[in-house]
Amino acid sequence: MLRRPTLVAAALLAAGALLLSGCTGTAEPAPTTTEITPDPDASVNIRLVLEPGNLDIRETAGAALDQILIDNVYQGLVARTPEQDIVPSLASDYEVSPDGLTYTFTLREGVLFHDGEELTPDDVVWSLEQVRDTETFRDSARLAKVDSITAEGQTITLTLSEPDSTLLWNLTGRAGLILEEGDKTDRKTAANGTGPFTLESWKQGDSITFARNDAYWGDKPQVAEVVFSYLPDNQAALTGALAGEFDALTGFDANLTEQIEANGDFAVSLGASTDKGTLAFNSKKAPLDDPRVRQAIRQAIDKESIVTALGAGQTQYGPIPELDPGYEDLSDVAPYDPEAARALLAEAGAENLSLTLTLYSGYGTTVSQILVSNLNDVGITLKVDAVEFPTWLNDVYINQDYDLSFVLHTEARDFENWANPDYYFTYDNPEVQRLYAESIAATDEATAADLLKQAARIVSEDHAADWLYNGASVVAVSTGIAGLPTVNVNERLNVAEVVKSAE
Repeated sequence: MLRRPTLVAAALLAAGALLLSGCTGTAEPAPTTTEITPDPDASVNIRLVLEPGNLDIRETAGAALDQILIDNVYQGLVARTPEQDIVPSLASDYEVSPDGLTYTFTLREGVLFHDGEELTPDDVVWSLEQVRDTETFRDSARLAKVDSITAEGQTITLTLSEPDSTLLWNLTGRAGLILEEGDKTDRKTAANGTGPFTLESWKQGDSITFARNDAYWGDKPQVAEVVFSYLPDNQAALTGALAGEFDALTGFDANLTEQIEANGDFAVSLGASTDKGTLAFNSKKAPLDDPRVRQAIRQAIDKESIVTALGAGQTQYGPIPELDPGYEDLSDVAPYDPEAARALLAEAGAENLSLTLTLYSGYGTTVSQILVSNLNDVGITLKVDAVEFPTWLNDVYINQDYDLSFVLHTEARDFENWANPDYYFTYDNPEVQRLYAESIAATDEATAADLLKQAARIVSEDHAADWLYNGASVVAVSTGIAGLPTVNVNERLNVAEVVKSAE
């Protein structure tokens, strides 16, 4: 399956600070909702990095859409927590048959769309069938094994042709979003969901504003509105926060922590993340078709120095981060060793190489400068070609015309890309594809995760790419704000529980 939407999102999502999982902040703990007096009329302004091109979450690529629209505006039968747990949403509960072929959901009653129409079982059946049967919809292939979708009363039943261990997870994303049948909303510029917020306005090039949905079926938001302000530059975001323009900054630069915390009005939190700073190799193109060259590049890169320069995060040596099933520490596969890298290049007859690194210009220069220096130390000249995103999308993602490319992939559980030879990674290994297919067909989580673990080690041992770091969610939050998630916020930012102090 081609994870088209997410890759694009991944590439763009964190132009500023991108750092990692398993970290905890050194700042004072953020206030809890019980420690402040909520202002129900408050407006909360949150800085984000990348603005979506349009709002059509069914057909438009980009994690910028998932980040704000899922959970807040659009919902599915099930949802995921920042910690990656699957929980009920529009379904009050669900069951999976022991053979993994039947999924039964109990649809909540009394749920309204933002236009006032009631959510019906027919809306659910229609929404899921539309995604499954429309190839142009993002994540359509994620429902390919669903044979039938039926409703009897408030019971929704999905019957599969064969087990799919990823189905529940897929239903927490775009594939599972429930829309209103017959709705005429122009989803490129407007939205009509069931979530705790309605889309109030979109000032393109500036901000998107959500308003509290007072008809929401669950607990109502405790603020009147949330404004997502798009500002890629971290220094400008810092200045704006200190001037009182923002209540929180996501995608923040951890190296600016001391400055934003200086007056005590903000605290920086480092949360876990599935962000993967990925150095892609075009293995269809000489000399990168030689695994010795790919290994040499990996062993030439000092990942610890990258993490240090970013100010947060941790090293990563394989395609699966710690938050995802199948993770294994693969640091033994290609440890930092410039001498070994030079020997591999000599053995491959690839000394004095010249390669081009193509990347989205919004990523800044920190990572690329370290790569240039590290590769130069082993005799590889690296030219950096920083391009606008449409150019990157056309040249690298679509046409696969590149040597090396750097992308921050933010999506959770996206190993499928390594089992897809058509993906821009250009990696094609039948054994990995077999293991991934077996993982999908597994009927218990432990078996599925173990198969992914086996496949991930092969991908790393093939040196299909390099994984420079596992980034953290770096969030600076005003001391007058509580309830803002700090885990995996580049992928999803559920603001339903945000509270702002009345004082």
